[in-house]
Amino acid sequence: MKVLYFAWLRQRVGVGEETVNPPADVATAGQLLDWLAAKSAGHAEALKNRSLVRIAINQEFAGLDAPVKTGDEIALFPPVTGG
Repeated sequence: MKVLYFAWLRQRVGVGEETVNPPADVATAGQLLDWLAAKSAGHAEALKNRSLVRIAINQEFAGLDAPVKTGDEIALFPPVTGG
C-alpha cells in the first residue's frame, strides 16, 4: 500500500510518500490512520487531529470507514479551499 502525504502532513511525517504493509486487521481508512499514527512521533503529530486530514483512496475521496486493502494508493492532505 502506498501512502502519499501532502502539504503540512508531509512536513510533519518527514516524507512525501511511503510504502507500508499494515497488519491484516487494518481494514478501514480510520484504522490505517491509527496504525500510521503509532509509527513515529512525526506521524502522530500529523494525524492527531483527524478533522484536519482528508483521505483519498485510489484518487477518490473517502471517509474513515472506507475499506482499504493491499495495493491501494492512499493520499492524506489538509482540507482544500478554492475561490
